[in-house]
Amino acid sequence: MTMRSFHLPGRKPASRRAERALASVGTLALVGAAAVTGLAPATSSASSHREAPMTSGDPRADNTDVYAFTSPDKPDTVTLVANWIPFQEPNGGPNFYPFANDARYNIKIDADGDGKPDTTYTWEFTDHIRDSADQFLYNTGVVKNLDDPTLNFRQTYDLTVTDSTGNRRTLLDDAPAAPSNVGKASMPDYASLRKQAVKQLPDGGQTMAGQTSDPFFADLRIFDLLYGGNLSETGHNTLAGYNVNTIAIQVPKKSVALKGDATRNPVIGVWSTTDREGADVTGGKGGENADAVDGKGTDGQAGAAPDKGGEDRWRQVSRLGNPLVNEVVVPLKYKDAFNALSPDKDASVTPVVNAVKDPIVPKLVQSIYGVPAPATPRNDLVEIFLTGICKACGPIKADLNAQQLNKDANKSAIVPAEELRLNMSVPPAAKPNRLGVLGKDLAGFPNGRRLNDDVVDIELQALEGAAQTGKIVPALAAGDKVDTPYREPGDSFPYVALPNTAAVNQADALHPDGGVGAGLGGDAFGGGFPAGPVAAVGGGALLACAGVMALRRRRAERV
Repeated sequence: MTMRSFHLPGRKPASRRAERALASVGTLALVGAAAVTGLAPATSSASSHREAPMTSGDPRADNTDVYAFTSPDKPDTVTLVANWIPFQEPNGGPNFYPFANDARYNIKIDADGDGKPDTTYTWEFTDHIRDSADQFLYNTGVVKNLDDPTLNFRQTYDLTVTDSTGNRRTLLDDAPAAPSNVGKASMPDYASLRKQAVKQLPDGGQTMAGQTSDPFFADLRIFDLLYGGNLSETGHNTLAGYNVNTIAIQVPKKSVALKGDATRNPVIGVWSTTDREGADVTGGKGGENADAVDGKGTDGQAGAAPDKGGEDRWRQVSRLGNPLVNEVVVPLKYKDAFNALSPDKDASVTPVVNAVKDPIVPKLVQSIYGVPAPATPRNDLVEIFLTGICKACGPIKADLNAQQLNKDANKSAIVPAEELRLNMSVPPAAKPNRLGVLGKDLAGFPNGRRLNDDVVDIELQALEGAAQTGKIVPALAAGDKVDTPYREPGDSFPYVALPNTAAVNQADALHPDGGVGAGLGGDAFGGGFPAGPVAAVGGGALLACAGVMALRRRRAERV
């Protein structure tokens, strides 16, 4: 919104201006308070990391980041984290940010390298509203426990695990999700609520679903001609202060390793997906992205396909493995189709493979900054994004995280597939380096991804050829100058930081918690009475009445 100042002819006396201002302010306060108390309609907007046109309009289906790492405090387990609904303004009430209850949220693991999931964890959410007829608030008082009657809106989920043959088992039934963090008055001990949402799994391990501070960090002005065309637009974490919805799971390594043997077969490929019931990301029959995923389309373009296995009503509408691939590697024309594709089909879609072998970003860097683009084809990027890194896989002379390294893998069945690959045999680093493997830290990206890995700087360097030479490209050594998450991860599961409560435009270095707590969903008075909203309505009405009465007196005096 642009604010303009208008200079009107003539000048009113100060007292008259004050009276009119009083009436205007009061009316605005009344309207604003009415909106948050349900007396008038309220509007809000939501966004996402926006990697593809269709998911940018469906943030609850938009999975934004995937993390996979050996648990630093439990090295016999692996932790998988996936996020959805990014750019959540903490004050975004009254409905805040629930998971969709007409979607399935999945974390998938490929142990044998065929691009198909051998293990799929699926979370399906259900809404529970205590009073929908006479209440609009997310909570009606202070919330101290997940089952408090003051929590008017809550969600539970069922968690299932499906193996490569389609056999599905229920691990959790009706487990509670952590709510959105309404604010300090409503949820004075949110850490306790999050702790209650961590649930133990019957086969070992644990899981949590709920809101967290977005761990992704970057200066997204990279899209303004790569940081302004002269690297002047760097150093601001565009994600600072925003929240996401997180699903995290920690399981024994044997639960996801090929044949249950993490010693012989330590490498897994990980990605997350969202399935919508009856949805189609290609826009229906005849749409521009409607060519078949089996490569029969005239240009090899991917299109949406039903999720088989007896459940044709479900469609995959979002997908994420390695960070930033769909954002900056896949061309715009194919982004929605890529989101609908299974990794085992990646190698058959020529435009996607070509985009990896001949990426766009190095050409842009050369045209804007004069840094020569590495020679193509970029088989080093094929290793990083599609096969994993191994001496037999391509030009990077190291054995790191390719499923080719699994002793029991059928080498002839392995296909190039875009997955986040993790070698679970690499122990956690005592002193993690934010540049991961490029910083001589083999426990970091692209060997899995930790919450502190600076994937923007790493991938920019990789696109510029650093993986080929083993050396940082000096001209881009500073990267985006955003080196850490807005809030540091914790030391134990689920590791992700607690959600922010300050309005994003108040969350800065001087005021990390902002000027005010978030939300009007409750207050510190207890008893379930929404004193804050009611006071706002009353105060607005008084101000408006005072202004109107003063103006009437002025008119009466003139008569």
